[in-house]
Amino acid sequence: MEPQPVVVKGLRKSFGAQQVLKGIDLTVDKGEILAILGKSGTGKSVLLRLLIGLEKADAGSISIRGQETTYLQMDQLNEMRMKVGFLFQEGALYDSLTIAENVGFPLRRHTKLSDSERADKVRALLLSVGLSKDLEKMPSDISGGMRKRVGLARALALDPEILLFDEPTAGLDPITAVEIGKLIQKLRQERNVTSIVVTHDMHAAHHFSDRLVMLQEGNILISGTFEDLEKSKDSFVAQFLSDAA
Repeated sequence: MEPQPVVVKGLRKSFGAQQVLKGIDLTVDKGEILAILGKSGTGKSVLLRLLIGLEKADAGSISIRGQETTYLQMDQLNEMRMKVGFLFQEGALYDSLTIAENVGFPLRRHTKLSDSERADKVRALLLSVGLSKDLEKMPSDISGGMRKRVGLARALALDPEILLFDEPTAGLDPITAVEIGKLIQKLRQERNVTSIVVTHDMHAAHHFSDRLVMLQEGNILISGTFEDLEKSKDSFVAQFLSDAA
């Protein structure tokens, strides 16, 4: 039986006296699009950073594709990261590289593709996110929504099985936010990618996610479909939905 993409048990993380995550248990199924919701400072982005190994947990375990990752050595961690794409909130592009060079960076670093093979793959990746005509532009020449698309193309370069998104629709107009959501769904349809999306955008999450998890004060308050959240009698959930309407 194939292992589940992500299994988190008893995950705890503090920064000084501030306890950010207080024992998170979470399982994500293959091909699932999971949205993680919550107000600012509730540990959403910290959870993503723990999953990719950018932060170390104080306690608990993280299993990626059946491999316990919490205490991996750096070379083992880097190997695990090859199968996990990460889309940072601002795209995190290299300002001095063209769009094509940004997308090709992980291919140059981690594969033995020839220059022509790498160029072909970069074109295909940018075509998949609707940017096939913008290869030679610089990050400063394109919009915020386009930068996120480039970041997504780069995150896909090594054919990851899992994608982590940190606020992919933040700062975008509603139409562009919907387009990003459709891209996330398209990746599931075409590649069966498992996606974990940290967002405060309830409207977008409603449309692209299969399941929503809401964090409050370091714990999972509720997990379920959008309809499950709507039926909840919890005052915090009701307020969150009301604020997002």
